[in-house]
Amino acid sequence: MYCMFISDLHIHSNFSDGKLAIPEIVDLYGRKGFGAIAITDHLCETNTLFGKAAVYMNRTLTPAVFPIYLEILKTEAKRAWEQYQMVLLPGFELTKSPEINHRSARVLGIGISQFLSANADIVELCRSIRAQGGVAIATETLWAQRSEIAGEVDAWEAAAGRKLSEEILESGLPKVASSGLHSLKHLSSWKTAFFCEKNPQAILKAIRDQELRLFYYDEEKANDLRNVVDVSRLGVRLGTYLSRNHALSGSFPLEIQSSKIRGPGIASGFDPKAFERRGQRLKRKSGEFFSVSVPKV
Repeated sequence: MYCMFISDLHIHSNFSDGKLAIPEIVDLYGRKGFGAIAITDHLCETNTLFGKAAVYMNRTLTPAVFPIYLEILKTEAKRAWEQYQMVLLPGFELTKSPEINHRSARVLGIGISQFLSANADIVELCRSIRAQGGVAIATETLWAQRSEIAGEVDAWEAAAGRKLSEEILESGLPKVASSGLHSLKHLSSWKTAFFCEKNPQAILKAIRDQELRLFYYDEEKANDLRNVVDVSRLGVRLGTYLSRNHALSGSFPLEIQSSKIRGPGIASGFDPKAFERRGQRLKRKSGEFFSVSVPKV
C-alpha cells in the first residue's frame, strides 16, 4: 500500500563520529513519527593521513567492526518496525578526504550488505554499491566530477543539513535531501518525503525513480510528524501543529517578511514573486519539493 512518509537518509552514530548510539537514533526518529531512516557511518579510506587518523580514533568502520555494525542495524531495524512502524536502512558514507580539502570526495551507500574499501576509485565504489543492490548517492563534494560520475549514481544530495544547493536543484539530476546528523542540534534540517510502500526495497526504488520530494523539518514547529501528516490520504491533518508548521503547508518552507524572503539554506533579499515563479519552474522540471494542500474547515 502506497503512503507518504518523511525520512532522513544520512545519519551518523557513535560507530564513527556521531554522538548517539544506534538504539538512541532509532528512538529519536521513531518517537517523532519518521517513516524511514538510514544509518550511514563513515567508512574512510586508509591510504591517507586522514584515513589513518580516523582508524586510530575509532571514527570509521573497519573490516573487523563492520559485521558487528550490520548485526546491530539488523536487530534495530526489527525493533524500529515493531515499535514505530519505521524502516531502518543500513548504509555507510564512503569518505575520501585527502589533505587537500578541495579534493575531498564522499558518496553514500544505502541498502548495503557488504564492506567496501574506500581506497578504490569513486566510480568503482559507486558501481560496487549498486552491484550489491544498494543506491549510490553523491554528495556535493563530488559536484566538480559530475560529468564523470552522473551515470554511476542514483541521486545527488541536493540538501544537507540546512544548506540547499541551488546548482544541484537546477541541474535536472535525481536528488534527495538529508540532515547529515551527528547530534541532536542537526535534527532541524532538510529531509526527503517518499510516496511509496513503506519497505526497504520500495524506498530504494523510489530513490531511483524519484518518487519523492524535498522537505524541511523544523524541530520547533513540527516536533511530532504524526500530529500533522495524515499518511492515509496524503494530506495534512488539521491539528495543534498545523498553524506553526510552514514546511507542511506549502511548496517552500519559507517565511515572507515585507519585500524579502527568508528560509533555511537560502539567502534573504530575493523578490518573493520572482522566487515563486522560479519555484514553479523547478517543480515543473523535476518535482523536487514536497507540497500538500490544506483541507478547508
